[in-house]
Amino acid sequence: MSYDLAVWDGERPLDSRQAGSVYDDLYARYLKSGDVAVPPAPRVVAYTEALLERYPDDVDGNIAWASAPVIDEASGPIVYLLMSYSKAEEVSAYAASLAREHGLVCFDPQGECLRP
Repeated sequence: MSYDLAVWDGERPLDSRQAGSVYDDLYARYLKSGDVAVPPAPRVVAYTEALLERYPDDVDGNIAWASAPVIDEASGPIVYLLMSYSKAEEVSAYAASLAREHGLVCFDPQGECLRP
């Protein structure tokens, strides 16, 4: 079981409903098809690297990620973060805060809401 967040480079949507539409479009375009690999955008790479500094892909079996390596979940302007449910509260709070610091949008697809 995992808790997921989507983080992307783009203009911040006005509300969660608009963010859901943007997320659906980005997911379909960059993550769902899987036909053509699109290299992650530089800001997404920088964000992912910063996130992995605090929560590496695997440290002594204390895994924060349900899918590693995390960078493999990035394509174009979006990265889809799958967190181990046991670490979700801690990691998602940091991931959302870090996204804001990097000027990226953070969206919770389960709750269908923007993360502050």
